[in-house]
Amino acid sequence: MEAYCVKCREKREIKEPVAAYNAAGAPVTKGTCEVCGTKVYRMGRTEAHEGLTKPEISRKKEIKRKGKLVIVESPAKAKTVGRFLGKGYTVRASVGHVRDLLRSKLSVDVENDFEPRYRVPNEKRDVVKELKKLSEKAEAVYLATDPDREGEAIAWHLMEAAEIEEDRTHRVVFHEITEDAVAHAFAHPRTIDMDLVDAQQARRILDRLVGYGISPILWKKVRSRLSAGRVQSVALRLVVEREREIDAFIPDEYWSIDADFLPEGGKTTYRAKLAKINGNDPELGSEDAVNKILDDMRESVYTVDSIKHGKRRRNSSAPFITSTLQQDASRKLGFTAKKTMSVAQQLYEGIELDGQGTT
Repeated sequence: MEAYCVKCREKREIKEPVAAYNAAGAPVTKGTCEVCGTKVYRMGRTEAHEGLTKPEISRKKEIKRKGKLVIVESPAKAKTVGRFLGKGYTVRASVGHVRDLLRSKLSVDVENDFEPRYRVPNEKRDVVKELKKLSEKAEAVYLATDPDREGEAIAWHLMEAAEIEEDRTHRVVFHEITEDAVAHAFAHPRTIDMDLVDAQQARRILDRLVGYGISPILWKKVRSRLSAGRVQSVALRLVVEREREIDAFIPDEYWSIDADFLPEGGKTTYRAKLAKINGNDPELGSEDAVNKILDDMRESVYTVDSIKHGKRRRNSSAPFITSTLQQDASRKLGFTAKKTMSVAQQLYEGIELDGQGTT
């Protein structure tokens, strides 16, 4: 671990680092410069802070807290939700995740129960800094991120990164951005669902383990800058296996015979497929055999042997899920998966109507 040394005027390794909290209750690491021995100081939570008791916040600071902070994911949603909630609420957007695994390292301790090592990316530090500042002044913080495991994980990361006390944190979820849905969600807040958070972390860790293990092979065998994931790698394996089956397939010639029938005095023809000849399966393995059967059929007289009456029930199409939405959008509209998900997100956030809110 490194910290800036004012004497050396550059970052140096911290000698004998000690985890602690400063007077404001923020996590810090103290130590000395390994080169010159000057005391150094680094802000931020580390694994060494686990188990340490955070100092009580002064009563004076608690008294100053007022208003409620609401954190959503997208700026467009923040504007709409803010209008629904009205005065007394400050709504801000996290713009997606605020913490992630280090890009330059595996960031998963495989020797210690696959413990992930998170950090706030440089491009999100200002966002976290602003949210932390606002949360310190608010009497309550509502995490209104998306109602799925990614949203649940973002809520947990926000609480951790912005160092929001758990007793002031409320989780609210809504599946539509309407005034009634938002009001119902804020009337029924809950705590963060750690089962969903753990599920997201497991997925993220698997992504990293698979990607870091397979991607270097692609760089050597195919070309650089290719990536492999836990889903696409398995899907590629299925495609390859299927392609090998297709290559190994030996086609057999087979024909089928359909006939259009017009009843005596009728105006509508009916199409039927040849299934049996005298109770036996017809031999349709070559064109010569088919032509012989056709010659006999042209000279034959046909009668209706039996009629069956019944009702056929057909279910309506099931609601879209992510995969079927992408498939239909690609097949019918020619959309890429990225464009489909972008449009779906816009539909979820709603369309602004002049003076009438979002629909």
